[in-house]
Amino acid sequence: MNNTHSARLEQLKANNQQALICGGLKGIEKESLRISKDGTISQAPHPKALGSALTHPYITTDYSEALIELITPPFADIKETIAYLQAIHQFVYQHLGDEMLLCTSMPCGIESDESIPIAEYGTSNVGRMKHVYRHGLWHRYGRTMQAIAGIHFNFSVPEALWPVLHGQENSVMNLEDFKSDAYFGLVRNFQRLGWIILYLFGASPAICKSFFNTRPQFKAQFEEFDYGTLYHPYATSLRMSDIGYKSLNQADLRINYNSLPEYVCSLGKAITTPFPEYEKIGVVVAGEYRQLNVNVLQIENEFYSIIRPKQIAQSCEKPTVALRRRGVRYVEMRSLDLDLFNPIGIDEGKARFVEALLLTCLLQDSPPMSEVDFQTNNRNQLTVANCGRKPGLLLERNGSKLPLQDWAFEILESMREVCDILDGSDVSKPYGNALLAQQQLVQDPDLTPSARMLEVMRETDQPFSRFAVTKSAEHAACFKGHRPDEAFAKRFNELAQESLDKQSELENKSQLPFDEFLHNYFTQKCENDC
Repeated sequence: MNNTHSARLEQLKANNQQALICGGLKGIEKESLRISKDGTISQAPHPKALGSALTHPYITTDYSEALIELITPPFADIKETIAYLQAIHQFVYQHLGDEMLLCTSMPCGIESDESIPIAEYGTSNVGRMKHVYRHGLWHRYGRTMQAIAGIHFNFSVPEALWPVLHGQENSVMNLEDFKSDAYFGLVRNFQRLGWIILYLFGASPAICKSFFNTRPQFKAQFEEFDYGTLYHPYATSLRMSDIGYKSLNQADLRINYNSLPEYVCSLGKAITTPFPEYEKIGVVVAGEYRQLNVNVLQIENEFYSIIRPKQIAQSCEKPTVALRRRGVRYVEMRSLDLDLFNPIGIDEGKARFVEALLLTCLLQDSPPMSEVDFQTNNRNQLTVANCGRKPGLLLERNGSKLPLQDWAFEILESMREVCDILDGSDVSKPYGNALLAQQQLVQDPDLTPSARMLEVMRETDQPFSRFAVTKSAEHAACFKGHRPDEAFAKRFNELAQESLDKQSELENKSQLPFDEFLHNYFTQKCENDC
């Protein structure tokens, strides 16, 4: 992606079919910690009025019982996605009592690992598996890292575009294989330039000192912002650094994104290969499960990637098996920090920019990635996470170095035509304006969310924890003052009860012994498994 040329797009335009790139489905998953007024993490169970975290389609929990996750259905119009997320927030806030949702990605007010309660999902085998998996994450990485929150942006390419691309490229693959191959091309391109998301939207340049209560050895890497806060002066997204989701435990893990079979095979090996450090933890100790297994990854979701190719899994179906059987259905982009300046953590303009970027990644050439490419991409991401606003910062590309600002402008320029097509006849040009807004952030790093956050903390003389709690209280007041639409609230009350009934039904069914259930889950096979 060193230039703005796209053979795919040029051919679409030559046949007057460029409008087929419009209307891809967009969904959002947004995590937030439930906290008390003083900023400590909630020790209360997931509110029953919100339904079952195991079976509710739109309100669940992530790692912690306190880490609520709000999920929208996918919509073709991002306005509908954003509106749905807004309405879920309004509904949730009617049932939080004195609690509120932390508006920042990085947690604060952590007393110890044990102050972060692990999510509970009931007594069914599926529920037990989800809980034991989280216990494994605790023993492997500690609970503190698992309390970090973010936004996942789900995107599927318009279905009508696929047969046209397939035909114009005279592909010898069948259509389903072609789609998966193209999605992997999108993923590889995003890994090459995904650092731009951290620069533009990173909002975690500082961390509460309590974050390191369980890992004091990391403190020396940081400068002191004030008595309660550590930071890197030019950081953008410490959430995506090696003290966050870029875990050192997975630094040597090599997942192959050059094709679906290679991806499934390399990920499959990681979830079947024992790891000595995890063998020391044990699986069942004194009659209690500490982790699901002793392998490099317990399950596929333990691999922390900035973007994942996804297929909707059926009940108790492994993600890799679902991909092998039915191919890629959508991508999940995972590198967005919560926007603490927006009550729902994301705005329409940011979402439009991400959609245009993902489409640009699809339409551009995407050569296979080598081991050198993998290492280069990883270094670029960590560099931008830790010091992306540093004046004159250089990134690596094709064996040479170039200024971040120059490369960022190239990326934005390569998106311009896609934005024009997505805007179509809309005179308000929402995609073009979203692109223009990000150009301003490239020109002036002080306009980025990470810089603005530090500036407000300085101006108000607030450490990170107080700043985060104050901002969260502002958002809480906003939601509590606006109740959800009556029909929406009625439907979500029904969904809550339906989910509770479904969990109860699961638990009342005859259950296999848990050991046997896990064996059946992990030994799933499908045709052509490596």
